[in-house]
Amino acid sequence: MNLGDVLRELRTLNKPVPRPLRLPTLEEVEAAERRLQHRFHPDFRRYLLEASDVVYGFLEPCTVTPGGGHTDLIEIAQAAWEHGGVPRDLLPICVDNADHYCMNAAGEVVFRPHDGTSDETWPDLATWIQRVWIEAG
Repeated sequence: MNLGDVLRELRTLNKPVPRPLRLPTLEEVEAAERRLQHRFHPDFRRYLLEASDVVYGFLEPCTVTPGGGHTDLIEIAQAAWEHGGVPRDLLPICVDNADHYCMNAAGEVVFRPHDGTSDETWPDLATWIQRVWIEAG
């Protein structure tokens, strides 16, 4: 599954909302990496820069633009690491009812339910976006 193709498909599904999101600048992405002391996987960086303003379905992946509110990556990651049982080597990319979808250094997406661990994974961000976000949306 190709990330570029999935991001293009996701963009076509974008729903108009009263207060549309905006894409972050490269500087905002890099600032978030510095604050979290976590280098983002290249696929997640690309998603942030090209499609993190998409509104579709019920999932709301993390954002790094100022004023992100309930989707703010920095707040979500810090809470997940400090209080949610998510190991520091996993980067939360989306929260769904206190369950976290996280990326590891290899680029896999790992599901971390709030009540324990799971063996549910996706081989890359493109697969997760297609199977979990788009198909369930």
